[in-house]
Amino acid sequence: MRMIDLSSPVDASGWEANDIVHEVMSPAEGAAHMAAEMLAHAGVEFDPAVLPDGELLSLDTLTLTTHTGTHVDAPSHYGTRADYPTAFARPRNIDEMPLEWFFAPGVCLDLTGEPVGTVGADRLRREFDRIGHVPRPSEIVLLHTGAEAVAGTPKFFSDFVGLDGAATELLLDLGVRVIGTDAFSLDAPFQHMIGEFERTGDRGVLWPAHFAGRRREYCQIERLGNLAALPAATGFTVCCFPVKIAGAGAGWTRAVALTDR
Repeated sequence: MRMIDLSSPVDASGWEANDIVHEVMSPAEGAAHMAAEMLAHAGVEFDPAVLPDGELLSLDTLTLTTHTGTHVDAPSHYGTRADYPTAFARPRNIDEMPLEWFFAPGVCLDLTGEPVGTVGADRLRREFDRIGHVPRPSEIVLLHTGAEAVAGTPKFFSDFVGLDGAATELLLDLGVRVIGTDAFSLDAPFQHMIGEFERTGDRGVLWPAHFAGRRREYCQIERLGNLAALPAATGFTVCCFPVKIAGAGAGWTRAVALTDR
């Protein structure tokens, strides 16, 4: 069994629409910090100088959103109302999603070379024909758009391709519950959607993939990476368990493909 990392890093040195703050406490600073904490909370006095090199443990503190790096969007991310039956009387949060959704056979669709904007259902059907496989219920569909090439730059947030409403509905009609992309969003860039709305007056062009999640329960994986390393469009298993953040609309994941090839 071979493991292929499908995740993008959380990297404070790259360009982000929402800044990442990554503060690092060195092992020596960590020793002093622990000594102070033990004294303050337990009344225990301890001299860090007795430790090897005066060091104990490093400590990283990060300030970031749950939509930074590779992450899974929960149904509650799409809105406060669910138009589908739910035992919670509301859309589920990320900590409430079934684990089996996130360990399933994968299907990778190649959308590289598509212009900025959206692709429709016909484009997905052509890709099904090309790979000789139609996604089955509960399979995890991954969209390889090539957006990873500009990750860490402003273009990652403006130059990519997403799904239109019909393409999203097609995958959901097939029983897909998790759709992933290597782009910033499963929808088109903001500029493209707003431009289309101003041109047509059609509200349906505004975040159609996300708003589909108000009518039908499903999850998205955004900001995947390394999809070009997959040996084929099928024949692998995706493992993408989201971090269990209570009450959150998303959770980070270290997405991995498992394959015998």
